[in-house]
Amino acid sequence: MSEQSFLQAQKVEAIGQLTAGLAHDFNNLLHVIAGNLELASHFTDENETLKEAVNRAMLATQKGGQLTQQLLTFARKQRLEPKRVNLNTLVVEFSEMLVRTLGSKVDLRLDLRPGLPACVLDPVHMEMALLNVLINARDAMSEGGKVTLGTSFIAERERTESHGLPPGSYVVLCVIDEGAGMTPDVLRQAVEPFFTTKGFGTGLGLAMVHGFVQQSHGRLELESRPGQGTTVKMLFPAALESHAAGTVGDPSTGAKTILVVEDNDDVRQVAERYLRALGYRAIPAHSAEEALRLLDQFRTVDLVFTDIMMPGGMNGVELAERVRTRFPGMPVLLTTGYVEELAGAATPSGMVTLVKPYRQAELAERLKQAFAGSGQSAASFRHEG
Repeated sequence: MSEQSFLQAQKVEAIGQLTAGLAHDFNNLLHVIAGNLELASHFTDENETLKEAVNRAMLATQKGGQLTQQLLTFARKQRLEPKRVNLNTLVVEFSEMLVRTLGSKVDLRLDLRPGLPACVLDPVHMEMALLNVLINARDAMSEGGKVTLGTSFIAERERTESHGLPPGSYVVLCVIDEGAGMTPDVLRQAVEPFFTTKGFGTGLGLAMVHGFVQQSHGRLELESRPGQGTTVKMLFPAALESHAAGTVGDPSTGAKTILVVEDNDDVRQVAERYLRALGYRAIPAHSAEEALRLLDQFRTVDLVFTDIMMPGGMNGVELAERVRTRFPGMPVLLTTGYVEELAGAATPSGMVTLVKPYRQAELAERLKQAFAGSGQSAASFRHEG
């Protein structure tokens, strides 16, 4: 790596750390606002003016949440839900929406390699990334033009090494436009957050794409010259083996008791209100250490619902491990607005995660998944004193 590339990588990493921290705090604020607005909406039935005001405020919090997710994706700390995906199928199914978004001046052409292997990535974030790249292509062609969206496959060692990739098989998604192109200076800054040449927007488009591709264990490549258009390549490891998907049950809530572990009082109160509205009992805890003491005190806790980032010496993931060791079979639901490498060894296997800000319906669905994933009835979690 050249000194210039190394300094650029350091700068992007520093911006990412700052961005992720701000997004985490902002997510907590949004969650409190959105949660209280949802609770208030139950009392606006006879006041249309108030109902409209609440609905508009809720829409604004949703947009704020989307912005923080873009920031977290850039910082590679966004919670992804990877699935086995065939990019050819994704592109074809998404193409109608892409054509409408690009408009009549843009001629979108598909060049898809037959028999393309699948890859494992989050399809929703993949669509967002592709949409961002294509919007950039459209904006670079003020008079319109052709955009080619293609797929390919590389496995030869020489080719993977030329892309700076470890040996293996890779699926490539490529977008080629006929736009104005970028100067070398602009190209070097293209994936930095808040950098834009358009004079409008957040400048998070390519930054978000870059973060998503890296978090998906892939590589983003940009090639561009003034007056000669731009080529954007996203390379992802191919998934050559099949993985069976599990099923999720739908047990009733009954009158289960949930231990809510959250140091932020406002966030915890929203969670407690949601749980009570869903028919659960809620016991609050301000830290992981307090949660373990309460688990010993209350002998009928059915699930632990904990934030991941916590003050003190134990975070939510460590608490989940302690709970699993001390109370085998106890389901745990993790929540966070700031996710860093939750896959693999960082997260206990089988744990369900909920991203903030969340709605009451999302919490209900994740709780069902957590209970179903434990594979045991609520009675089996009750331990003898």
